[in-house]
Amino acid sequence: MISVDEVRRLAGSVPDPELPALTIDDLGILRDVRVDSMGAVVVDITPTYSGCPALEVIRSDVERSIRATGCADVTVRVVLSPAWTTDWMTDAGRRKLHEYGIAPPRDRGANLQLLQLAVTCPACGSAHTREISHFGSTQCQAVRTCTACGETFPHFKEH
Repeated sequence: MISVDEVRRLAGSVPDPELPALTIDDLGILRDVRVDSMGAVVVDITPTYSGCPALEVIRSDVERSIRATGCADVTVRVVLSPAWTTDWMTDAGRRKLHEYGIAPPRDRGANLQLLQLAVTCPACGSAHTREISHFGSTQCQAVRTCTACGETFPHFKEH
């Protein structure tokens, strides 16, 4: 019988289809894993947005990765409450976003205020950036441009 730790490792290593440099563990959308005494596996995931278009792909990929070990009874549940927050992202996930060319969300401890965001450019490190589109290639990203180096880049929004 498969262990909870092994299920967590397998499920957590599934890449996000929209951001393949990150796993669902990096993003913090892997919420819970359970294995009952009969070997039935239940995995809970919380999408970054309830309308995330990648949700079914993630669900299918998690199920497939666990079934590949021989587990026949696998359920992947979508849990919307509590709602996902960027606070659930790992430090590794934030680093990977930056390395991928996407400005990661800032920590809540950064004393966020509802003012113009100072988002650091992942290309040159300048904080002289501005939002040019509130939505990027996915709902969880905005598009920004850097006035220092002229680079346009996606920003994973805080919420």
